[in-house]
Amino acid sequence: MRVLRGAAGRGQVTFVELFFDLIYVLGVTQLTHLLITHLTPLGALQTLLLLLALWFAWVDTSWVTNWFDPNQLGVRLMLVVLMLLSLIISASVPEAYGQRGIWVAGAYAAIQVGRNVFVVLALGRAGADESPEQRSQRLGLRLNFERLLLWKSVSSALWVAGGLSHGSVRLMFWAIAVVIEYCGAAAGFYVPRLGRSTPADWHISGRHLAERGQLFILIALGESILITGTVFGERPAVAPHLLAFVVSFLGSVALWWLYFDRSAEAASAVIDQSEDPGRIGRSAFTYFQLPMVAGIIVAAVGDELVIAHPDGHSGWATIVTVLGGPALFLAGHALFKHSVFGGVSKPRVVAFAVLAALVPVGLVVPPLVLSLLATLVVAGVGVWDSLLPAHHAPATT
Repeated sequence: MRVLRGAAGRGQVTFVELFFDLIYVLGVTQLTHLLITHLTPLGALQTLLLLLALWFAWVDTSWVTNWFDPNQLGVRLMLVVLMLLSLIISASVPEAYGQRGIWVAGAYAAIQVGRNVFVVLALGRAGADESPEQRSQRLGLRLNFERLLLWKSVSSALWVAGGLSHGSVRLMFWAIAVVIEYCGAAAGFYVPRLGRSTPADWHISGRHLAERGQLFILIALGESILITGTVFGERPAVAPHLLAFVVSFLGSVALWWLYFDRSAEAASAVIDQSEDPGRIGRSAFTYFQLPMVAGIIVAAVGDELVIAHPDGHSGWATIVTVLGGPALFLAGHALFKHSVFGGVSKPRVVAFAVLAALVPVGLVVPPLVLSLLATLVVAGVGVWDSLLPAHHAPATT
């Protein structure tokens, strides 16, 4: 079975991958609802751990489909199984810290271990016309996934142990598992006798991975707009709710503009032409896109709070989500741009500082005004970017 992509198809995102992404629309929506019903530090930590689980399940699969052709029957069936398991996780998010903890943990462990077992077995089979160079590449890739399988087996065991536990013990097991997974790539998935991987070993199609990352940002933004429309539809059609709805929509547009106006396509070109695409892919798209996704989710929670109660006193939950969501996004985008283009994005640093300075302002202005101020800050970064010459944008913004 020829499961690896040919040279002509390395950069293409297939319809099967787009179908796979649909499951994560539900996942992001469920996380938003979980956070808004548990707006406490503990609730934020619980939501973060589940976000990391969904993110690792999605991004690790995106790396696999960078090499493996989803149009091949075996790979397509593997993706369908992963979709079902991802759907179980997404549907179980509201009760992840209750009766369905083992559902989440078991499905997640099956995704991470099962996917890597499939890859290792598939890479163990040589094609009939395999050249010595192809054989070397295949065996090197298999060795990397053997290391990855061992790391994922350890973290998955901790997820299952957490799913079988309760309360703070479950939280502890899952937090340790996340730390292991997050540190794995930085450690090169080191395994005694098998050595460690380097970013150069993960020779990817940069354009494919970049487009996959861009699509997930669109998923998160689409969920934000869905929340905005749903909450507005449940409220009286009066001026304060309407204005809050418009400001929330413009806030989502501003986040989209920052990411897609210049940096998305420019980043795709940089990683596609890089001699070390694995390094950029790991930092920019595996690590630094995560704060942006988290920021969109937090901002969606803030939008729901503002549309529901646009006037009156701004509580701490509203202040933290309305300002914290864009701040998280800006921080992640600044790190993303640094890892791809180098340098420090001054507009994003300034905007982050302004959002922090607006915290005391939130104590004296209504939620609608605070949301408008946060949206203007993000839009200001977009205006600042647009004033820079286009051919200098990747290096200086």
